[in-house]
Amino acid sequence: MLRVPSSVWLLTLSVASTGAACSSAQRAARSPGPAEPTFTVVTYNVNYGLEGDPEVVEVIRRADADVVVLQETNVGWEAALSAGLADAYPHRYFHHAGAAGGSAILSRFPIEALDVVPPRVDGSWFAALTAVVHTNAGPLQLVNVHLRPAISDSGSVVAGYFGTSSVREAEMRAILGTLDPRLPTLVAGDFNESGGGALAFLEGRGFEDGVAAFVPDADTWRWTTSVGQIESQLDHLAYDPRVEPLEVRVIAEGPSDHVPVFARLSLRRAKPS
Repeated sequence: MLRVPSSVWLLTLSVASTGAACSSAQRAARSPGPAEPTFTVVTYNVNYGLEGDPEVVEVIRRADADVVVLQETNVGWEAALSAGLADAYPHRYFHHAGAAGGSAILSRFPIEALDVVPPRVDGSWFAALTAVVHTNAGPLQLVNVHLRPAISDSGSVVAGYFGTSSVREAEMRAILGTLDPRLPTLVAGDFNESGGGALAFLEGRGFEDGVAAFVPDADTWRWTTSVGQIESQLDHLAYDPRVEPLEVRVIAEGPSDHVPVFARLSLRRAKPS
């Protein structure tokens, strides 16, 4: 998320926390069944201001996920991550944009159908990445998002909180409109909301947020202000009913203002007709 060093975040996030979605009991992790193929995914906003930080590279290596989706990458991040993780992730794609607008997918599995979905919605700031990743459980349609921060065009956080939820919903609606509905789909990244328009839209389409389901009280973003540290749950992994989550957890490591979110997943087999 873009950083706004203002104590007004305290008011905004105290209001935002009341809207966090957690509609059911916390789900427990489970072990894979016999011969059940699984794969792992991490989403992580690495913070463009930390360009090339070796601790971030090491956090990603230790997470040891099969697929990594990153937000706020840039040319320096591409150089550092390619140099430090090429052995672990032979399949890599980086989309470069100004400031916090870059994103990337790193994968142990082959990637195809890569596409950049530009910010077509009025008020949208960042592009999304879509791809089909050929996991050991089958093909997965993957979406890497960095949705509009809760900041108004004039820089107000309070006005941004109350005025940008509809933008994030419109962004998600537009992104889903570009996808192949025949494929199991995972939407991962920095949603810039703990509960709001984008997550509600996905829920209406049958998606579930793994962070809210498995670790509803976990914060994925933190920022230190002159009046103390503020935290919120801004990063999510939302999957449709064809994706089966086994565990979702937050990795409380790294120097970025965000922390990685890790998931172990499987794919539900289609029933023969």
